Amino acid sequence: MTSAYAPAPYGWAVPTSRLSANINLDEEVTFSSLEAETEMHETLADIYGILVTLDKIERAFLKDSISESAYADTCSRLMKQYKAYLSDEATKRAFGDLESFKRDFDVNVPLATARLRIGIPATVQGSRQQASGQATGKAAPELVMSATENFITLLDAIKIGLLEKDTLHPLLVEVIQAVNQVTDVDFEGKGKIVQWLIVLNQMGVADKLDENRARELRFDIEQVYRAFKGLLAREAGQETSKD
Repeated sequence: MTSAYAPAPYGWAVPTSRLSANINLDEEVTFSSLEAETEMHETLADIYGILVTLDKIERAFLKDSISESAYADTCSRLMKQYKAYLSDEATKRAFGDLESFKRDFDVNVPLATARLRIGIPATVQGSRQQASGQATGKAAPELVMSATENFITLLDAIKIGLLEKDTLHPLLVEVIQAVNQVTDVDFEGKGKIVQWLIVLNQMGVADKLDENRARELRFDIEQVYRAFKGLLAREAGQETSKD
């Protein structure tokens, strides 16, 4: 599986220690085993290409040399490809973990590493206007209502014990997306949403938070929700004073 966004660098080769560690030299080497090893070389090369490309896309976004829509589409696609490759157990064993992979292959991709830890594009995490401290003005009531509903849905899920990663992660993404549509202001506690996205992104799909972690998550989200409502109240007060 070769990606249009993740070409393998010319002349790059997978260190043989990665693939030969599990080979028994006393066994006869068959054509099928050689073919499988070749395919694994190609797969690891594709993953390498994904990391390099993602790092370049992140740098382009920071330099404002790519549109937000093009960045979001490409970033999302690259992260999906990365996760799809590593969902295969054989590939995961050959890959190891990201830090050891980067060390063994001598690849420096700090921005790609940070993005993969969070698991969402920077445009979901926050916009360029937010990063520069620019506000977009009063949000439409329907956007405020949508954000409020997303907070309540997430808190309800935690309260009734829906603590699996594959339940909570998309709910957190919906919360931060809805909040970003309402305001570009980086209000108190908003960063906790991203911190929890990182926590959940490191978990297996079927993993779930234990009782203590669930209590922490609920406390943090309630704090963020209160801060969000406080921000809306202040903005409403400012609008009233102008009138």
